[in-house]
Amino acid sequence: MKVAKTSKVENKTKNKNKDYLLFKGCLIPTSLPYMEVAARKSLEILGVETTETDDFSCCPDPVGIKAVNELTWLSIGARNLSIAQELGKDILTLCNGCYETLKETSHYLTEDKNLLEKVNEILSSIKRKYSGNSVVKHIAEVLYLDIGPDQISHIIKKPLYGLKVAAFYGCHLVRPSEIMNFDDPENPKSLDELITALGADSVPRMRKMLCCGAPLLGVNMELSLKIAKENLDNIKESKADCIVTLCPFCQTQFDRNQQVVERKFNQKYNLPTFYYPELLCLALGVDIKQLGFNLHIVKVDSALNKII
Repeated sequence: MKVAKTSKVENKTKNKNKDYLLFKGCLIPTSLPYMEVAARKSLEILGVETTETDDFSCCPDPVGIKAVNELTWLSIGARNLSIAQELGKDILTLCNGCYETLKETSHYLTEDKNLLEKVNEILSSIKRKYSGNSVVKHIAEVLYLDIGPDQISHIIKKPLYGLKVAAFYGCHLVRPSEIMNFDDPENPKSLDELITALGADSVPRMRKMLCCGAPLLGVNMELSLKIAKENLDNIKESKADCIVTLCPFCQTQFDRNQQVVERKFNQKYNLPTFYYPELLCLALGVDIKQLGFNLHIVKVDSALNKII
C-alpha cells in the first residue's frame, strides 16, 4: 500500500475535529475538479484534517453495478473500506453515491457474517480482509454534525444575504434511512440549515425529494430529462436564484444537462447550480478567483452578483 498523505491545517474553528480519510470518488476528480477544490478549502478553514491514499478505487456505483452483481459491488466496496481500516481512519466522502455504497457495504457485512465470509474469500485473492464496522461520513454530515450550522454562522466573513437557494439533497444522502441514519428521508432539514447558516434563504418548493434523474441517463435519457425538467420547473416556480447540491451526479444533471433540457422542451431556466462547499467558501471569504466558477456550464453571474 502507498503511504498515506496527510494535510494538517490550523484548526481555525477551535474544534477538535478528527482526521478523516478523504474518499473523492470518480466523477469529482475526473470531471468536476471545482467541487474538490471547494471541499478542500472549506474543510481546511473549518479545521477538518484529511488524509489521502492513492489506493482507493471506484466506490462502486450504488445503482448500476449493484443491480448487475451485488456480490461484486460489495467486494469492491469492502476493499475500499479495508484500506481505511488498515490506516485506522474513518472515511469522509464528497459524493452521495460513494456515501451510500460504502455505508451500506459496512452495514450489510457487519450484520451478515456469512456474506462477510464470501466477500473476504474474494478479497483474499488480493491479500486483503475486511472486518466490518466502518464509520463513513458525507461532507454534509461532517459540516452539520461535527461542526454545526450555529458555529458556521458565527465564523463566516461574508454572509450571503439576499440569495434565494433551492436545496437539492439527492436520493442517496438519506436513503435507505434505516442505514444512512442521518436526516429525515421525506423532509430533511440539514442542507436547508447549512444554507441559512451562510445568511442565504433556503426556499421551499414542491417535491423536494424527487430524484434528479441522473441514474437513468444511460438507460432512458428521455425519462431522465423529463425528471430533470420537473425539478427545474419546481425550482423556477419557487423563485430561487440558484440550486445547491451535495452530489456530483445531481450537479451534472442540473448544470451540464440544464441546457439539454432547455433545448428539448423549449424552456429557459438560467439556474446556476453550486456544490454547497462552493457557497461555503464564498461566505468564509475565499477569493472567488481560487474557485472554479468558470468551469460551470450554466453561468453563475446572476447569483454571484447578488452577493458579491
